[in-house]
Amino acid sequence: MLLDNRVAVITGGARGIGAAAAITFAKEGARVVIGDMLAGEAEETLGSIRQNGGQAIFVQTDVTRSADCVNLMKAAVDTFGQLDVLLCSAGILRGAMLQADELDEATFDSVIAVNLKGDYLAVHHVLPYLRQAKEAVVLLMASEAGVEVPSSSLAYGASKGGVHGFAMTLAAQLKPAGIRVHDVVPSAVATPMKIENVADRARAAGQDPQAAVAQAKGNLADPFGIARILAFLASSSGDCSRGTVFTK
Repeated sequence: MLLDNRVAVITGGARGIGAAAAITFAKEGARVVIGDMLAGEAEETLGSIRQNGGQAIFVQTDVTRSADCVNLMKAAVDTFGQLDVLLCSAGILRGAMLQADELDEATFDSVIAVNLKGDYLAVHHVLPYLRQAKEAVVLLMASEAGVEVPSSSLAYGASKGGVHGFAMTLAAQLKPAGIRVHDVVPSAVATPMKIENVADRARAAGQDPQAAVAQAKGNLADPFGIARILAFLASSSGDCSRGTVFTK
């Protein structure tokens, strides 16, 4: 299996791409630690992992809190004895369709805090462990929205553009230590967050949100398709991969 003898921490692993990655990583032999605020959905993801014979734990984590990130990494090592992979997939989308002079500061700050600062805090506190790992990998989730095309939300676009820049700089810093860094850039993926965004945009345009969601689903990528790419990148098989990875 791709991820035998690996321990992976996944922020935002309760649902969406993070949950798909947690399930896929476990199927590939990794022991998985889910860090998320959504306890109920995390337990459902844990159930899917354990039903397939995988090993995983959940640590309730607010990625905007340094102490929570410290606790998440410590729990991984205390439980499984090592830490090899960090996947940062915690993210929120707020302020869609608002002009810059309509978007309030608190909303902007909340998105940056989770999507960008949350990645920084997770990386900051995981590095002492990854530096001890034989083959360490950091995976960060950017987005087509903010890297290649505009987002419906100024805050979200800014945060994901920031993740892209953070990843490039981090990769250069950690290359001498042998720690591989990728930012993964999906386009439109069938996650709860994306579905909610499609519905919100339809309402703002005076359209039927249910019809808009039904139409959009046929064009959205499967989160498990993205998860399989993430599993490859986290593995020794992905050792020759470098930098930004664009997906469907």
